[in-house]
Amino acid sequence: MATNKTYDQIKVGDTAEIVRECSSNDLLVFAHASGNHNPIHLPDTDWTGDGLVDKPVAPAMWVGGLASAVLGNILPGPGTIYKAQSFRFLGGAAVGDKLHVRVTATEKRPDNIVLFDMSVTRGDGTRLVEGVAEVAAPTELIEFDSSDIPAILVQRHRHFNRMIELAKTLPALPTAVAAPDDPNSLEGALMAAREGLIMPILIGAKSRIEAAAKELDEDLGPYELIDIEDEMEAAGRAVALVHEGRVKAVMKGHLHTDHLLHHVVKRDGGLRTKRRISHVFVMDIPGRKTPVLISDAAINITPDLNTKVDITQNAIDAALSLGLEMPRVGVLSAIETVNPAIPSSLDAAVLSKMAERGQITGAIVDGPLAMDNAVDVQAARTKGITSLVAGHAEVLIVPNLESGNMLAKELTFIAHAEAAGLVIGAKVPIMLTSRADDSRARLASCALALLYMHWQATGNPAGILDRDGE
Repeated sequence: MATNKTYDQIKVGDTAEIVRECSSNDLLVFAHASGNHNPIHLPDTDWTGDGLVDKPVAPAMWVGGLASAVLGNILPGPGTIYKAQSFRFLGGAAVGDKLHVRVTATEKRPDNIVLFDMSVTRGDGTRLVEGVAEVAAPTELIEFDSSDIPAILVQRHRHFNRMIELAKTLPALPTAVAAPDDPNSLEGALMAAREGLIMPILIGAKSRIEAAAKELDEDLGPYELIDIEDEMEAAGRAVALVHEGRVKAVMKGHLHTDHLLHHVVKRDGGLRTKRRISHVFVMDIPGRKTPVLISDAAINITPDLNTKVDITQNAIDAALSLGLEMPRVGVLSAIETVNPAIPSSLDAAVLSKMAERGQITGAIVDGPLAMDNAVDVQAARTKGITSLVAGHAEVLIVPNLESGNMLAKELTFIAHAEAAGLVIGAKVPIMLTSRADDSRARLASCALALLYMHWQATGNPAGILDRDGE
C-alpha cells in the first residue's frame, strides 16, 4: 500500500529515493505512450546505418519523468499534483543502467505548494538529470494499492531476433527446399538466403515457383531450381540431395507434412537414425525471459514411453543448441501428482527418474507437472511444489501430438508468440513449418536449424542465453 505525506506533515529536508533499472521494454512503452519513435531510442534497431544493431539511448524525458514515480508514490505520495518542473539533462542513460532517483523538499509555499530538488544519477555516481519540481501536496491521508493497476505486456520477439543474429555469424547451411511454390514459403527461403542463413536449392514446379517469385518481385537468378511438377517427387528429390552430399538440411515448402515425412522416414533412402525423430517448436512468447520449447506437436501422434525418451532428448538438444545451459524440462500431464489412471503422469514420473539416473542427459527434468505450475512460480508455490523446474520450465514435453499442437497454436494466436519448427533425430535437421506460417517463422526455423547443426558439429552453442531476459 502506497501511503502519502500531507502538506502539513512534510518538512523541508525530507528526502525520498528509488532505484530503477532501465530496460528495453521501458523504451518501447515510452515510444508508444509519447509517440516519439526516434530510432536512437529504440532497441534492436540499426539507427547508424552500418548494418549492426545499435545500443539505444534512453529518452531524456523518460529519465526525467522518473521523478514522478517518487513524488507520486512516496513523497508526497498519492494525491500529489504536478504544477511545474525545470530540469537540466546532463547525460544519457542506457539499457541496464541502475538509476538512483532522489527528491528533497526545499521549500513550502502557501496553497499547499512544495518545491523539491530532484536528481537522477547512475550507479557509478554520474549525474544525468538535476532540477526542481513544484507540486501541490495532498491535504488528506490517502492509501492506494498499486497492484490493482493492470499489467502491460510488450509484444516483443527479442529471442528470435537474438537467435537470427547468432545464426548470421555461422556459415550458411546448404538446404533443399521442397515445393516452395507459394509466396509465403518462397519468401521465407529467399529471406533466409539473403540473411546468410541458408544456401537454398529450390525443388518443385518451376512455373509455380516463378509465379510466386514474380508476385514477390524476387529474382531467382542466383538460386538453383530443380523443376519437378509433383510435390511427392519434389520431397523425394530433396531427401536424395542429402545422400548425395549436396545439402545439409531440408526445408518444407508449400506441401503437406506427410508428403515430406514419407521420404524422411522410409527405410531405404530415408533419413532415419537410431533415435526416433520428433518435432520441436521453439516459441518466442512476449514477456518470457527465455524461449519456450514444446515437443512433440507434429510427428508422433500417441508416443509410448520409449518414444518419449527420444522426444525429450531431442528437445533438450535443441535447447542446448540455443545456448540454454542445463535447460529446465517440465513433463506435462493434467495433474502434478502420479495417478495410475492417467498414463501421462506415469510416463512423466519415469522420464524424471531416468534423467536422474543419466538415461536422459543435459537437462533438469521433472514431472508430472500441470501447465500452470510448470511455468508459473506462484502456481507452483500455491500447490506446495518444491522443484528446480516447477514455475521455471523452459522445455515442455506434452503427452501427445494433439495437446502439443493445441498448446503451440494457442500460444501463437492468443499469446502472440512466434514459432519456429524443427524436426530432430534425422540425419539432417528438417525445417518443418505450417503452410500458413509467415516468412518470419520460416526465417527463424532456418536460424534454429543452423544453430542446431553448429552445436552438433562442435558440441558448443554459438552463444549462451542470458536468463535475466536482456
